[in-house]
Amino acid sequence: MILDGRELVGYIQERQARQVRGLRVPPRLAIVRQGATPATDLFLRVKQGYGSAIGVSVDTYTESPKTLIERIRLLNQDKTVTGIILQLPLADAPELVDEAISVVAKDKDVDGLTAESPFDAATPKAILWLLAAYNIDLKAKNIAIAGQGRLVGDPLASLLEASGYSVNRLDDTTKDLKAELTKADIIIAATGQAGLITSEMVKTGAVVVDVGAPLSDLADDLRARTDITVTANPGGVGPVTVAALFDNLLRI
Repeated sequence: MILDGRELVGYIQERQARQVRGLRVPPRLAIVRQGATPATDLFLRVKQGYGSAIGVSVDTYTESPKTLIERIRLLNQDKTVTGIILQLPLADAPELVDEAISVVAKDKDVDGLTAESPFDAATPKAILWLLAAYNIDLKAKNIAIAGQGRLVGDPLASLLEASGYSVNRLDDTTKDLKAELTKADIIIAATGQAGLITSEMVKTGAVVVDVGAPLSDLADDLRARTDITVTANPGGVGPVTVAALFDNLLRI
C-alpha cells in the first residue's frame, strides 16, 4: 500500500479554506530564510501556493547573516503578522540556527521548533495524521525512528512516548542499524542520508514513512517492494507537513 499525503491534504485544505472564510481578518504568515537554495526555493513556492489556495497571506523575507535576527525581531513586534516560520536550512550561516530559532516569538512559532512553542512540530504532526488517515494502528507495535534531528525524529519520538507508545530511537551512534530496523513494525526514516535504508533492513509487512526531502532516505530496492506499506515520494509526508503548518497558524 502507498501512503499518499496528497489525498489527505485535499480534505484538510477544504476545511482550512472554510475556516479562513469565516474569519474577519485572515491570518498572515511570514517566512524568513537566510540566503537562497534550490531546496528553500521549492519549499517557499509550495507554502505560498498553499496559502493562496486557502486565502492566507504569505510573505517571504530573504536575509543575509547580518540581517536575519533583526528581521525576526521586527516580525515578532508586527501585530499584523500571525505566525513566523524560519525556513531551514540556512544557506550560509548554519551557526545561527539555534539563535534564530530562539528569537522567534513563542506564540508565533507555528513550526513548533522550540520546547516553549504552544504548537506541535509540523512534520511529526503530519506523520501522525498520515498514519491515522490510513488506519495504521500504533498500539503494541515496535516503532523505530531512524534519525533524531530537532525537526522530526526527536520531537516525534517524544510525542509518541508521551502517548504511551514504545519507541526505539536510532541515530548515527546505533551500532547495528539493520538489526534494529528488521525488528520494527513501523519505521520512520528521518536521517537525511539518501538511500541509507535498504530492502534487507525491512521485514515483510512493515510500514515505512520516508521523511527525506528533497532526497529519499529509502533505497530504490526498498521502494520497489510490494510486501510493505510505504509513503509516496514525492507526495508523502511533505504535503501534509505544509497542511499541519497552516493548521497551527489557524489555531492562533
